[in-house]
Amino acid sequence: MRFLSAASLLVLTAPLANAAAFSIFDPTQASLKPNSNEDFPVEGDNPLLYCAKPDHYKIEIESVDLAPNPPLPGKKLTISAKGTLLERIEKGATVNLEVKWGLITLIKQTVDLCDELKNVDLECPLEKGKMVLTKEVDLPKQIPPGKYSVLADVYNKEQKQVTCLKANDIVFHL
Repeated sequence: MRFLSAASLLVLTAPLANAAAFSIFDPTQASLKPNSNEDFPVEGDNPLLYCAKPDHYKIEIESVDLAPNPPLPGKKLTISAKGTLLERIEKGATVNLEVKWGLITLIKQTVDLCDELKNVDLECPLEKGKMVLTKEVDLPKQIPPGKYSVLADVYNKEQKQVTCLKANDIVFHL
């Protein structure tokens, strides 16, 4: 869980600090859509939702807490996560990432999950089992005000879905 909650949250928040590179993104996988009639919230003090009912996901998230919630530009964001990883994650795992600012797509890319894990002081392979993580992220002051939506759709090296998380309506003020 160390891996997915924190890595996914970092993947969810880091683009706000660095909205640049584009790469291959598989459009057949999950996409960022407005809230449906049925939401599946992630436990804890956070704006996260599962993309679908999490019965088939390879991670059981016990909780994810953000402090402060909502995140504030120019402030430190602390991410605390607990859960159980149900399968080993090896090199070759990927994250499809999409970040929107209002209706404008800022990022739509696929990143190597193992490369991103370095941002949370982890490395592949990640063994299955209980995980706990606390990570601090410095958010830049220059995050443009507005409403953001973020999606992180995670796949193992065989391209089987591990989890999918989204955060809709993250609002940054001046």
